[in-house]
Amino acid sequence: MLPPPAVFHFLWEINTDLVKDGASVRTYGRLISYKPEGSKAVLSGQQSSAQCHVSVQTTLVEPFQPTLGAQYFVLGEIEKTDGLTGVILHARALSNVDGVDLTLMQKAIREQRCFFKKRIPEINEQAPHCEPSYVKKL
Repeated sequence: MLPPPAVFHFLWEINTDLVKDGASVRTYGRLISYKPEGSKAVLSGQQSSAQCHVSVQTTLVEPFQPTLGAQYFVLGEIEKTDGLTGVILHARALSNVDGVDLTLMQKAIREQRCFFKKRIPEINEQAPHCEPSYVKKL
């Protein structure tokens, strides 16, 4: 049986209650550490002045050639744990995305969220009204 489709979450949203245990997610971040003996990597992202980190289990995507400091796109499942790590992302796919315009990608993700909020009633009830950035206010 295939896993459910992954929802895109920014790195800083993964450690919140917004993402449930076992959820399939897509995210991206800068690779700041990799330990091949434990198949563990750490991705980092920044929102405003806060620095966010997520541990990534890379067992399913090895062997892979890590480039520290590069941007990586990850598709995988969340495992919430007690203790210092908090959340572990079990990667099913891990790709280097250096050269991608991250500002434009964030804008596209927000536009996609807005699109789905307008078309799925239960999401619309839970979330505030969303106005796409391409709609001009009069």
